[in-house]
Amino acid sequence: MPIIKILPHEQLCPEGKSYEASTGTQLCESLLENGIAIEHACEMSCACTTCHVIVREGFNSLEASDDDEDDLLDMAWGLTPQSRLSCQVKVAAKDLTVELPKYTINHARENH
Repeated sequence: MPIIKILPHEQLCPEGKSYEASTGTQLCESLLENGIAIEHACEMSCACTTCHVIVREGFNSLEASDDDEDDLLDMAWGLTPQSRLSCQVKVAAKDLTVELPKYTINHARENH
């Protein structure tokens, strides 16, 4: 199983974290299942950017984003060429290193 490595994030994962994930698992769901409270205001329906992540390693192993995801990513805070919406990413066979951006476009953090 691939290893998902989360880089330290001041609020969501101060120490960073690594865990195994099954191939085909939705990245956002795996983050939540492993105690990382990433925002997902649209309930993972590809209608917002609150689950935006930056895939620092393993990006090329992922399926390409579609037009809907690309259009939303244009509104994400801290957009990079390796940005993805974690609700649209299916974990592939390679390990991933993921950075959680410091901010989202939400004015107030939602508790899910």
